[in-house]
Amino acid sequence: MDDEQLGTFVSWDYVVFACLFVVSSGIGVFFAVKERKNPSSEFLVGGRQMTCGPVALSLTASFMSAVTVLGAPSDVYRFGGSFVLFGVAYTFVVIATAELFVPVFYRSGITSTYEYLEIRFCKGVRMAATLIYILQTILYTGVVVFAPALALNQVTGFNLWGSIFATGIVCTFYCTLGGLKAVVWTDAFQMVVMVVGFMTVLVQGTRKTGGAASVWEVAKNGNRLDIFDFDPDPLRRHTFWTISVGGTFTWLGIYGVNQSTIQRCISCKTETHAKLALYFNLLGLLVILVCAVFSGLIMYAFYANCDPWTAQSVTAPDQLMPYFVMEILGDYPGLPGLFVACAFSGTLSTVAASINALATVTYEDFVKQCCTNLSNKASGWISKGLCIVFGVACTTMAIAASYMGGVVQAALSIHGMCGGPMLGLFSLGIIFPWTNSMGAAGGLIVGIALSFWAGVGAFIYPALDINSRPLSLSIEGCLQAILWTTGYCNSSVFHRSSLADHWYSMSYLYYSAVGFLATVTAGLLISFITGTNQKKKNLTGRSWMLIGRAAFKMSYCCCACLLKMMSLEYKDLL
Repeated sequence: MDDEQLGTFVSWDYVVFACLFVVSSGIGVFFAVKERKNPSSEFLVGGRQMTCGPVALSLTASFMSAVTVLGAPSDVYRFGGSFVLFGVAYTFVVIATAELFVPVFYRSGITSTYEYLEIRFCKGVRMAATLIYILQTILYTGVVVFAPALALNQVTGFNLWGSIFATGIVCTFYCTLGGLKAVVWTDAFQMVVMVVGFMTVLVQGTRKTGGAASVWEVAKNGNRLDIFDFDPDPLRRHTFWTISVGGTFTWLGIYGVNQSTIQRCISCKTETHAKLALYFNLLGLLVILVCAVFSGLIMYAFYANCDPWTAQSVTAPDQLMPYFVMEILGDYPGLPGLFVACAFSGTLSTVAASINALATVTYEDFVKQCCTNLSNKASGWISKGLCIVFGVACTTMAIAASYMGGVVQAALSIHGMCGGPMLGLFSLGIIFPWTNSMGAAGGLIVGIALSFWAGVGAFIYPALDINSRPLSLSIEGCLQAILWTTGYCNSSVFHRSSLADHWYSMSYLYYSAVGFLATVTAGLLISFITGTNQKKKNLTGRSWMLIGRAAFKMSYCCCACLLKMMSLEYKDLL
């Protein structure tokens, strides 16, 4: 297919894509009619009667955003299949969340995750954590809407502003009408769309590249299957340790103490359903991860001799996947639209979950603190009004992201930089009974300061090429004559301090670990200096039982992984 045929949507593509928005809106209308006489608790937490199946699908869809759908295959294409090691991090994260954090939050009977911080510490710590969460989520959600819309616009010609406004309007619409139940069931539908979209690409891509065996052989020859790199250097972008250890801290900050996750877990009818939802969700995460990794390998096999990024057919790595889809599916009207629906399913689910979570924490942590005698009707109208406000805020943030240029990259890192200190703050309350409110507040400040110092410094002084250089890419088979050569800029053309070459060059996956360790260490030291906690508001023996159970399950998974890797290495030697 020549370049003139690429980058065009036909009417059937728009029809398929529109169906995603119509069905999502229809689910919101259905629950608005069905639940119209129920109290506000139904709106925010689904009456705490949800079952594990739809909640599991909702959790998976919400955290596998379009950034994953478009970014993960591109990462595998350029850096290799080590991205699959995130499966190890997902496993540890789900075990820790299900066995440690969810039991604490579920048994507390809270609606906002940050209520726990006031019970355990003080109101000031709760308010500070809530504000950090609100600002972080609005910024991140805006970027989640803008980044994939821009990539798809530049490759497929799909209208940028139309997709941004449609996403904001539809998500706000069904969140406002149907509440958490609409969000959960819409996410479940969108999860199915994501899997179908990926499977379409996998089947057609495999056929176009000569079969699975051919894909595997080309990927192996291109070093895309060199997964287990045990280099302990923290400056390396992706190794076994940065992904399995750093990735665990990053995702635990997103999963273990995030309002969006915990809100859906506590909406389950029993604690057992909440745990099952997380474990079933793990299966969903692994399915999407494997689909994304194999999509990247197939894409590499397809472009092994003519890399569109080096040949400047695309201007950004995130455009590789939609460019590939348009090339292999462009002859089949409607199928490119299906993939765009797949990508936007990740966006819709993430945005909807964020809007609902933002409305919940604002209502519980601010509105109810100021107005204690609200009727059910007033509570319901306020909750819906907050959904509209945050829907507008997230859409506005997406528009603002278009004028930020390189700041978009920094905004994507904020989720990780905030997640580590927040994880450390909750860990101080749950795991360490002697931590007091001064230690919690001081630890949070130190953790945020240190992780932002590393993250912002890395944005100003990008890591050296040697630590994040893509694997080899070829343009020998391109039809057009390539009269230029590509290379990497020499980072030594300007003076770089030792701090830039080490601290700022740390792998982005360690930001959360740095924030977590700084928060916990500072919190414990300040608590010992100022006098340990005497209020006994924390869980005692039961908390340590939960920690022991989680540690046992994670140790079992570690041993299983190590045995598997040893068997693979033994086979290679043979």
